[in-house]
Amino acid sequence: MLVTYAPMFLMLFVAAAVSGLFFLGASTLGTKNPTPEKMTPYECGSESSGGNHLKLSVKFYLTAILFVVFDIEAVFIYPWAIRFRQLGWLGLEEMFGFLAVVVVALIYVWRKGALEWES
Repeated sequence: MLVTYAPMFLMLFVAAAVSGLFFLGASTLGTKNPTPEKMTPYECGSESSGGNHLKLSVKFYLTAILFVVFDIEAVFIYPWAIRFRQLGWLGLEEMFGFLAVVVVALIYVWRKGALEWES
């Protein structure tokens, strides 16, 4: 059974080793010259407007979480599309049920006003 999972564990080990090596290399070999210009906050490469420590609106977090949720749900459609012919009518029925749940959730979120971006 270990032979089955060996490639996955090898991949995780290599990923952890490479990321650790990059982090260690950046922290030890990188130059540390914090100037006032480097320490100023910026927004997408342009000058920041407003305070440095302002809390973002809850609407921002809600929109970000909803994006992630609906994005992950959309990812489930791709494996289904690949195996569409093998799954037959039952697979089509299951996907319609899944999409119905997604649409109901989207309508609920829309009616609650979570998709309205107000400053």
